[in-house]
Amino acid sequence: MRTRSLLTTSLLTCLMTSVVAAETNPWVVYPGGKGPGAGKHIVFVTGDDEYRSEEGMPMLAKILSVRHGFKCTVLFAVDPKTGVIKPDHQTNIPGLEALDSADLMVLFLRFRELPDNQMKHIVDFTHSGKPIIGLRTATHAFNYSRNKNSKFRPLTFNSGKPRGGWGGLVLGDTWLNHHGHHGRESTRGVINPKHKTHPVLTGVTDIWGPTDVYGVRTLPKDAQVIVHGQVLAGMKPSAKPVTGRKNKPMMPLVWIRSFQTETGKTARVLATTMGASTDLQSAGLRRLLVNGCFWGLKMEKKIPAKSDVTYVGAYKPTRFGFGSYVKGVKPSDHALE
Repeated sequence: MRTRSLLTTSLLTCLMTSVVAAETNPWVVYPGGKGPGAGKHIVFVTGDDEYRSEEGMPMLAKILSVRHGFKCTVLFAVDPKTGVIKPDHQTNIPGLEALDSADLMVLFLRFRELPDNQMKHIVDFTHSGKPIIGLRTATHAFNYSRNKNSKFRPLTFNSGKPRGGWGGLVLGDTWLNHHGHHGRESTRGVINPKHKTHPVLTGVTDIWGPTDVYGVRTLPKDAQVIVHGQVLAGMKPSAKPVTGRKNKPMMPLVWIRSFQTETGKTARVLATTMGASTDLQSAGLRRLLVNGCFWGLKMEKKIPAKSDVTYVGAYKPTRFGFGSYVKGVKPSDHALE
């Protein structure tokens, strides 16, 4: 009886320790399992002030986990004093060690200035030869304006070496401007007929989002623009394209390229200047990104004719805007119900 009691106490202690650990980890993990993505691990790195990556990326990760079997870890900008998600906290994204064993990184950051011990994991993954997906403000993911002694300062978005910092080096371009009128002109994704049969576009029939088209001017020659961004004269899908020079020619909206790392490896890269939480209400955009994960991992033969991108649970995204994020949310609040 004494032995049984000790075993019971030991098991309860282990369970309580696991629960406490789950509650204290400032990130969220969706285990995946059944499906073509089983055995693959995708890490989402979020942290932007405006476009609610802290809402959109958990939603997308749930789809990839529950609908397709990928293990997904979502990391957040967290206030270390409170443990809550604070998207405008520029210097702390705990859990980046997860990238050390990840198969794919989805990065949605804006003007971060991470300490070197955190940034190292992103840079190591960048040069690992593993695939990368960059969304919206990932073109200007980093801005080392205060920590001038950081060895990662050259990755700042307006750096000259490399040109455009991390965004220019990896994705192919950095922040230029709002090509569409921010908050007044939305975006229609127009598939490039030259690449309409590309695996990433499988089953993608409609892309629309309320964010505006970004200016993209200096993509490298190896970049293939698979979707262009048409500027619409309004904030509804039914809005007509604006007339004049804004759509002549249309800006790149989604492109793919091969990134040659400093270690001599080649990584598949997919970038898009869409991706706000409200943009991701577009099933077409969600499907493109899910397909993009398969393609990045060289699993394009497993892309379904029409990838299942239905929400897992409720999804009611917050409109983009500075300071508009929902206060007091913890990473654990994004766990599967």
